[in-house]
Amino acid sequence: MALTKETTSSIVTKFGAGATDTGNAKVQIALLTERIKELTAHCKQFPKDACASRGLLKVVGSRRKMLKYLQRKDLETYRSLIKELGIRK
Repeated sequence: MALTKETTSSIVTKFGAGATDTGNAKVQIALLTERIKELTAHCKQFPKDACASRGLLKVVGSRRKMLKYLQRKDLETYRSLIKELGIRK
């Protein structure tokens, strides 16, 4: 259920300043969003997998904290990122 190297590298190059910019908040939020999509699909397919459901909740909480941080630090980047990722409508 982990992200593949190709997916990770494409997200990092799209949202980061360079190919190795994995510490950027935008990159981390984009990676967490992709992981949430995969975990959501897994939980729909296997509804009795309690460990995956708990992991999904932990990842969602982690992304929420990162979004709050980004909103506090740079509001315009926050707004553009949630619009680009389609997180909130």
